[in-house]
Amino acid sequence: MGQSTSDVWGSGDAYERYVGRWSRLIAREFLNWLAVPARAHWLDVGCGTGALTETVLAIASPAKVLGVDPAEPYVAFARAHVRDPRASFEVGSAMALPAQAATYDTTVTGLVLNFVPRAETALTEMTRVTRSGGVVAGYVWDYAEGIGLMRRFWDAAVALDPSKAPLDEGRRFPLCRPEPLAQLFKAAGLNDVKASGITIPTIFRDFDDYWSPFLGGQGPAGGYAMSLTEEGRATLRERIRASLPIEPDGSIHLTARAWAVRGTH
Repeated sequence: MGQSTSDVWGSGDAYERYVGRWSRLIAREFLNWLAVPARAHWLDVGCGTGALTETVLAIASPAKVLGVDPAEPYVAFARAHVRDPRASFEVGSAMALPAQAATYDTTVTGLVLNFVPRAETALTEMTRVTRSGGVVAGYVWDYAEGIGLMRRFWDAAVALDPSKAPLDEGRRFPLCRPEPLAQLFKAAGLNDVKASGITIPTIFRDFDDYWSPFLGGQGPAGGYAMSLTEEGRATLRERIRASLPIEPDGSIHLTARAWAVRGTH
């Protein structure tokens, strides 16, 4: 499960428009599901632009939160936008976390595990830095069936060019289902492992609000869109437009599902 050359993650603003805004909604439901007591010390692995960290600060009453991400532009974005003194951000890898053993009460990761070259190593690291009795948890998109904005994109892309089917995130990421996620957490030595689905509405004000975030080139879908010629991109755009449930007022109402999983160290 390596990272394709089309997986570009480098612009905080572009990421926010693409999936960051939806990640924040998922994060709130995820944290309500975890129900971690106040004053906990949190580690956010693969923090990106800080969506999950910011939500922890808003609703979980943490003592401190450290966000770690390998992409310097994302860390810079998070530092600039999350000014809460309880939060800090560092550049670092999920597979070699910059922390001593048993440092954190709660270690979480949002929309990351399927992009880590060795997810099992990341889970081992997350478990290592979590105190005994602490929570290790994460969530990923249900790429195969549950995230409409990407599903519509790849269904249209593959219909136009069947040779691109291997790029479809639903095919690339078999980890993003409840059973493989639970097995990954159990293999890391975690106890009382549970998986659950979280579904949110993703409402776009018009087609441009749906389509333009792909032009930021973030992630597999955005990377693919920007690899096309202008003509190819226009053909894909119109194929997608024809498939979407566009309301009389121009808005587009889709849903997005993530799979969440948790375990106790």
